[in-house]
Amino acid sequence: MRCGKCKNADSKVIDSRIIDNGQTIRRRRECEFCGFRFTTFERVGITDLMVIKKDGSKEMYDRLKLKKAILLAFAKTNSKSDDIDDMLNTLEIKRQFQGNEITSKQIGDDVLDLLKQDYPVAYVRFASVYKSFAGLEDFKNLIG
Repeated sequence: MRCGKCKNADSKVIDSRIIDNGQTIRRRRECEFCGFRFTTFERVGITDLMVIKKDGSKEMYDRLKLKKAILLAFAKTNSKSDDIDDMLNTLEIKRQFQGNEITSKQIGDDVLDLLKQDYPVAYVRFASVYKSFAGLEDFKNLIG
């Protein structure tokens, strides 16, 4: 890993910890040139998962894009970023054994299933964007 301060490529690991229920390793590193300390995170990457969009086009799965969409649903709530990371980990673990293609609809449905259980406000917010609500009737139908 390159140092964020001096860009030197040599660093040593000072401390390693397993986080996210064993899905991520957090490492504290120290630059061997300038002594700057920084943190890195390692997780198994889903590199070959293709997302099939509504129009039929395909793009690589992007964890950060999905996280941003979920964060918007959680805006102004007291939920933690760790909760969202746990949800993403759950979804990614599920996907590892189900092939290398998934539709954007299936991703949205899976997120809604996870949100519905424990986060009703985020569930309604995510659904309103994901399902392109046009009016109050759409909200009534979702809740009812």
